[in-house]
Amino acid sequence: MSTDTNTNSEDSLYPIAVLIDELRNDEVQLRLKSIKKLSTIAFALGTDRTRTELIPFLTETIYDEDEVLLALAEQLGQFTAMVGGPDHVCCLLPPLESLASVEETVVRDKATESLRLLAAQHSIADLENQFVPLIRRLSAGDWFTSRTSACGLFSVAYPRVSTSIKAELRGQFRQLCQDDTPMVRRGAACKLGEFAQAIEIEFLKSDLIPMFVNLASDEQDSVRLLAVDGCVAIARLLTKNGNPDDTAEYIMPTLKASAEDKSWRVRFMVAEKFTDLQEAVGEELSKTELVGHFCALLKDVEAEVRAAAAHKVKDFCQLLPVDCRENLIMTELLPCVKDLVADPNQHVKSALASVIMGLSPIVGKNHTVEHLLPLYLSQLKQDECPEVRLNIISHLDCVNEVIGIQELSQSLLPAIVELAEDSKWRVRLAIIEYMPLLAGQLGVDFFNEKLAYLCMAWLVDHVYAIREAFDHVYAIREAATLNLKKLVEQFGPDWAKNTVIPKVSQMASDANYLHRMTCLFCVNVIAEPCGTDLASELLLPTVVSLTSDNVANVRFNVAKTLQTIFPHVETSVLQVQIKPSLETLLGDSDFDVRFFASEAMDAISSKVEQAPLAIVTA
Repeated sequence: MSTDTNTNSEDSLYPIAVLIDELRNDEVQLRLKSIKKLSTIAFALGTDRTRTELIPFLTETIYDEDEVLLALAEQLGQFTAMVGGPDHVCCLLPPLESLASVEETVVRDKATESLRLLAAQHSIADLENQFVPLIRRLSAGDWFTSRTSACGLFSVAYPRVSTSIKAELRGQFRQLCQDDTPMVRRGAACKLGEFAQAIEIEFLKSDLIPMFVNLASDEQDSVRLLAVDGCVAIARLLTKNGNPDDTAEYIMPTLKASAEDKSWRVRFMVAEKFTDLQEAVGEELSKTELVGHFCALLKDVEAEVRAAAAHKVKDFCQLLPVDCRENLIMTELLPCVKDLVADPNQHVKSALASVIMGLSPIVGKNHTVEHLLPLYLSQLKQDECPEVRLNIISHLDCVNEVIGIQELSQSLLPAIVELAEDSKWRVRLAIIEYMPLLAGQLGVDFFNEKLAYLCMAWLVDHVYAIREAFDHVYAIREAATLNLKKLVEQFGPDWAKNTVIPKVSQMASDANYLHRMTCLFCVNVIAEPCGTDLASELLLPTVVSLTSDNVANVRFNVAKTLQTIFPHVETSVLQVQIKPSLETLLGDSDFDVRFFASEAMDAISSKVEQAPLAIVTA
């Protein structure tokens, strides 16, 4: 047998018998490994032997584990060069045709994907003589698996074949849309939009739209919901061709039926795709037809549908025609939005909260102050769902841009401050987590004036730690220290020097030892963002001052803090402050203090090469 001249002579002797043995081995992993190196094997065999021996062998041995078949389906889609280029790509169709008929869905999908890739590499003659017959065989297969796979191949073949074959393909696709098996109709509904983009506009109206109408009214809701995607594609094509009457005639009745479908899953899909549908049908139909359907979805009896529609409120409003947008929002949509604010389902409220702030730039300052701010306040103060409050606070900048910081400070900020001082520790903890986000939206000056004092007050919060499920410990003070770090990163060292460090240093002399420990926790997290100068000049002396504290817990936390901040201070303080402090702690009467001091000394010594610390044993 001949081999290609570009292959290595040793590799070209690779015996196909070895491959056969590996593929027939009982070990799945060995067969899988062999499949994954098919390209290497094909290169060794050369293009001639790959076409005449390897591909036929693979075609005859499609009986393997799903994992192996999946790898084979993927490999074959990238095998054009290995069989001699596009002129010989047809030889890859038989094994992929077999793979497209297997029972496992992921294998069929991968085989179909590979066939779609290979279709583009066929010449027109090969496409008509080899690829189209493959589609015929799959479409007429006895098992639904092959017919389902066939649905994904029409769109890649149709644009390049002759007029007569195009007519045949449209007829075959129609048969699949009417197939007795729901799985095949689902496959056709899934690929309907894709096929619509491939065919001519006249056949879209005469052939494909009747198929779409039938699928959209199928007895199986799993088929009807997949037809919604096809609705978007067809509406977009009709609108693109510049005749809104066609869209109104062919699309709107079916869209109305889908939006009112008896199955909540179909209505959910319509809600999910609603803004896509809105863009597809154009502004005029959006104004006259879609507003009512959208409001109905916002009032749907199923929470999942309401949540999906609520997610689309801002985008839907933005896509309304400018000349009537404000009126439609205030008269039609706002009443629905008000109802959703008090919805009994937290997922619905959370979905709305994620977009409702975006309505402010759309409706303007007056409507925001009069109608939207009360809704925002309600969600902030009365809603017990943390995610709702987070979504509101996360988008304060949208409102700030419209009504200004002063108006914001008089309306929403008092509610946030009230939550920050709430009697429930979980509420306070949630607000702490939002504070850096607020800081970035409000700016340093406003933050210093209105909210900075809260951040410092949290450091001495009366709730130190609460043990929850899975033995996780949540602490208001520890969360507050992490909050400080984020604020220092956001506002910079100068802000830390003037606002944070004086308060932290003051805590070092507090009578409550827990506050002194919190001081050390703060130093641990802010030393790095504060920078070397501030860490050396202001933070380190505060830590050193607690070396002689009368509480052992504080003293061993001093040792741990010295170890933590050592990389962030100047090396000159090593011998002057850090070493003497650790030596003092190494001679402490408390075992834990000596242990952590020794650990700190060892860790620091290992990092210092020029001036190693003399480790003093207790």
